[in-house]
Amino acid sequence: MKHFFNRKETIVTEALDGFLATAGSGALARLDGYPEIKVVLRADWDKTKVSVVSGGGAGHEPSHAGFVGAGMLTAAVSGEIFASPSVEAVLAAIRATTGPAGCLLIVKNYTGDRLNFGLAAEKARAEGFAVEMVIVGDDIALPDIAQPRGVAGTLFAHKIAGHLSETGHDLASVAAAARGAAKDIVSLGISLSSCSIPGQAHEDRFGADDGELGLGIHGEPGVERIALQSATKLVAIMAERLAARLDPHGHYALLINNLGSVPPLEMSLIANAALASPLAKAVTLTVGPGHLMTALNMNGFSLSLIKLDAEREAALLAPVGPHAWLPAKPVRQPVVVEAAKPAIRDAARAASRDAGAERLIATVCEKLISLEQTLNGLDAKAGDGDTGSTVATGARSVLHRLDTLPLADRAATLAAIGDILGTSMGGSSGVLLSIFFTAAAQSLRGGVPVSKALLAGLDRMTFYGGAKVGDRTMVDALEPALKALDASGLESAAKAARHGAEATAAMQKAKAGRSAYIGRQLDIADPGAFAVAEVFAAVAAMFAPA
Repeated sequence: MKHFFNRKETIVTEALDGFLATAGSGALARLDGYPEIKVVLRADWDKTKVSVVSGGGAGHEPSHAGFVGAGMLTAAVSGEIFASPSVEAVLAAIRATTGPAGCLLIVKNYTGDRLNFGLAAEKARAEGFAVEMVIVGDDIALPDIAQPRGVAGTLFAHKIAGHLSETGHDLASVAAAARGAAKDIVSLGISLSSCSIPGQAHEDRFGADDGELGLGIHGEPGVERIALQSATKLVAIMAERLAARLDPHGHYALLINNLGSVPPLEMSLIANAALASPLAKAVTLTVGPGHLMTALNMNGFSLSLIKLDAEREAALLAPVGPHAWLPAKPVRQPVVVEAAKPAIRDAARAASRDAGAERLIATVCEKLISLEQTLNGLDAKAGDGDTGSTVATGARSVLHRLDTLPLADRAATLAAIGDILGTSMGGSSGVLLSIFFTAAAQSLRGGVPVSKALLAGLDRMTFYGGAKVGDRTMVDALEPALKALDASGLESAAKAARHGAEATAAMQKAKAGRSAYIGRQLDIADPGAFAVAEVFAAVAAMFAPA
C-alpha cells in the first residue's frame, strides 16, 4: 500500500510541525527535544489550573495533538507510530504544564502507555508535583478480559476533564469526574481492512467479502471475522452488543468515529443507521461522525457511548478551542420542507394509455438496464465507472412510472420523461437528457414531426452541454442517428448510430465530458455513444418486418 512520506524516522516530527504550522494561531507550541521529546502544549497555559495531559502513539490523528487547546488537553505527548511515548517525554510534558493545581494524566489502557505514563507520574511526584492518573478501558470487544483496551471513548474523558479544568475545578474533582466517566464509557469498532504503516510491508489479512468486529486502533486483529453485509445490519450487530452494556433507563452521548479511510458519504450513512438502531432510544447527544481517533488508513469505524448526567452533558456541550473536536449536538429528526408545486399544472400530463408508446419506452428502458455493467466497464477506463449505473437508474425510474405517463400525448410524454430523468439520474447525463426531452417536447407541441422535434432537442442539449460531433461523447452517435432518422428512417438511424459510436474508439482525445481529462487515446467506444447505438439497434429490431 502506498503512502506519502519522506523517511520513516521523521514522519511523526514532520507531521507535528506541519500541524503546528497550520493550526492558525499562536495558542499551540511544542517542547524542544525532537525527536525523543514530542510534546504539543498550550502556549497560553495558566498553571494555576489543573493541567490535563494525554497522548500515546502517533497514527491516531487528530488524536492527540489535535485536541490540545482551551477546554480540552493542556498537552499531548506523542510516540512513534503506534508506539507509546517515553517516560522522559511524558515527564517533560508534566514539568512544562503543571503548577500548584497539579496534573491529571489520561491514559488509554495499553501496557506501554500505562507503564510509561505511570513511571512518569511516579517521578513527577518525587519532584513535588501533584499528579493523578486515570486509565480508560472502554473497548467491550472482549467482555471477559481483565484489562480492556482504551479506544475512541477516551475522548469523552478528555472533554469532561478539560472542561472542569478550564472552569477552575481542583485536581481531586477533575480526577474523580474523569474516573467516573471512564467507568461509564463503552466502545466497539468494526473494519473492512487492516491499516498499513508507512515504510513497512503490508499484507491485508481480510478476505474480499469479510471484515472484523472488535479490532483495536493499532490494527490488531478483531474478536471475530464477520461477513460483509449491509451497513444497517453491521451497525445492528454492534448496537446489540453495546446496548447490552447500557443502563436501560439512562441517557447517553454517542461518538461516531472514523477509523481512517471511510468516506464522509458512508460515515453519514453509518450515523443514520446508528440512530435508527435500538441505541437511538437512549442517545440524546451525538459527537461526529468524523475523524477523531483513527488507525492510520483503516477502513472502519467505531461507536462509543457515555452515560450522561447534568455535569457530563454540560461538559460535552461546552465550546472548546481545538477545531478537531466535533461539537456535541442534540439528536434531531430531519426537518422536511414541502417542495414547492409548479405554479401551473399541465392538464395534458394526466396518465393515458398507448400500447405502441408503452412498448417502445419499455424496450428502450430494458435495453439500457441490461447494459449497466457493460457501460460501467467502458466508463471505468475513462471516468469513475458509473455511466451504466446512472443510465440504468434513469431507465428504472421511467419504467417504474410507465403507468403514470400521458402516453396518448407524445409531447406530454417527452416532457414527463425529461422531468423524470432530470430528477432521478443526477450528474451531467441526467440534466443533458432532461434538456433533450424537454426541448423536444416544446417543438413537438409546435406541430413539427417527431424526428425534427428530436433534432430540436439535440440542438438545445448541445448548446447547453457544449459537445459536438468529434468530441467523443454520446453526440457522436446521437446526431448522425437523428439526422438519418429524419431523412431516411429507423434502419438508417441505427446504422448511423453504430458507425458514430465505433468512430469514438479511434478519436485521438476526447474534447468534452469526463473523458476529456484523460490525456491519451482510449481505444474503446465512448460509453454514452455506445448506449445510443444499442438503443437505436433495439428499437430498429422492434419495428423490423417479421
